[in-house]
Amino acid sequence: MTTPIDTATAARTLLTEVAGAVDAPTWSAPGRVNLIGEHTDYNDGFVFPFAIEYRTHVALATRGDGMIRVASTFDETPVEVALSELDDLFPARRDEVTEWARYPLGVAWALLQAAGVDASTVTGVDLAFASDVPVGAGLSSSAAIEGATATALAETWGIDLDRVELAKVGRRAENDAVGAPTGIMDQMASMLGRADAATFLDCRSLDAQVIDLGFAAAGLELLVMDTGVKHSHATGGYGERRAACERAAAALGVPALRDVSTEDLERLESLVDEVTLRRARHVVTENQRVLDTVRTLREAGPAAIGDVLVASHVSMRDDFEISVPELDTAVDAALAAGAVGARMTGGGFGGAAIALVSSDSAEKVTDAVASAFSDAGFAAPNIFTVTPSPGAGRDA
Repeated sequence: MTTPIDTATAARTLLTEVAGAVDAPTWSAPGRVNLIGEHTDYNDGFVFPFAIEYRTHVALATRGDGMIRVASTFDETPVEVALSELDDLFPARRDEVTEWARYPLGVAWALLQAAGVDASTVTGVDLAFASDVPVGAGLSSSAAIEGATATALAETWGIDLDRVELAKVGRRAENDAVGAPTGIMDQMASMLGRADAATFLDCRSLDAQVIDLGFAAAGLELLVMDTGVKHSHATGGYGERRAACERAAAALGVPALRDVSTEDLERLESLVDEVTLRRARHVVTENQRVLDTVRTLREAGPAAIGDVLVASHVSMRDDFEISVPELDTAVDAALAAGAVGARMTGGGFGGAAIALVSSDSAEKVTDAVASAFSDAGFAAPNIFTVTPSPGAGRDA
């Protein structure tokens, strides 16, 4: 992987190639890891992600013709449209725009709409992107693009929106311009990140608290164990689980599973089928695990959260049934090698698991997981550490 400084330089170099701009300023935003709180976001529940050191950088130059041009190191063809055309493009004609470009162009569109600013009153821009956020590991490279674009354009255009509003801009871009029905967790984590801290987010109210993690002081690191198994949400697994959550909430007469306590689950048994009950049980208990994790961090420190992480994985494996053999192998091998705790992270059906480990055991755990994959006949995993890091902003 490249380092952040390499990526910032790559963005500037690309902007020079595309637009002739030299020494352009750059902004950046991070990817994220979700420490705990899976499939709780669309149930109006709680999540607990943190921003990571891997970032998307954007270099920006202004232009005087009312156009916006976006270019990236991962697609050789820049995309250029008039700012005045964005309202016509999104969402009705979004399919006319290549998918990656919908992210930054969608942010420009959503930002202008959120601020109530007419496109004719802002300067045209050239934007060049480079990223070191690992793609396919569930680390939200999309939110990193959105956050970098939103902070760069807001500053350039003099739009005064706070970080929560900019996160909403990113979510609208992803929902309406890209066409991905995601929640707001990723954007909030990318915007609100802070070193050695995570964002405790209420997905109903969008109230957010930055909670100290204390990993560094406790001599702990977080490993990401990317299985290389591609997510298969398109097969219907994600939609089926979301529908099951909605059925369970309707059976109990509440707006969302956020409003259901663990005590209510006994009553739910007589109202829904066994599969729906298990789906609901995961969400209800996972919400409680997020609250327990935040409380435990405050009262006992990060070394005490391991059991909650493991319980989360068991719930996703058995009740929500979104794990796969590679994820289970990663978690089991990490724990057997001495990890404090481990769980799959993200939407499931592939992707990555995480393991909280002592700094002096990181290599041992890494080797153990790699060996377990080899023994099982799986492709080698990509294993690396992530560090809780600052959120989006202008680079120094």
